[in-house]
Amino acid sequence: MLAAVKGIVQGNTVVIEDDDIREYDGAEVVVTLLNYPQKKEKKVPIDWDSFVIPSERGKNVDEYMKEMREYDRL
Repeated sequence: MLAAVKGIVQGNTVVIEDDDIREYDGAEVVVTLLNYPQKKEKKVPIDWDSFVIPSERGKNVDEYMKEMREYDRL
């Protein structure tokens, strides 16, 4: 049998507001958290520019791509 009851977590204990649960004293239960707090840690921003090696091609990408496309066929 499955039973769903509403309760509040206080420390290491789940406090249940319903008195009918007392007849299940000692029974094995599964507790499901319906509204759990999300982690509020901010991720450190990644410096993507530190992974780039500057080159002449990088500065003139449009011209480089045009040149590559003009001579791609015989």
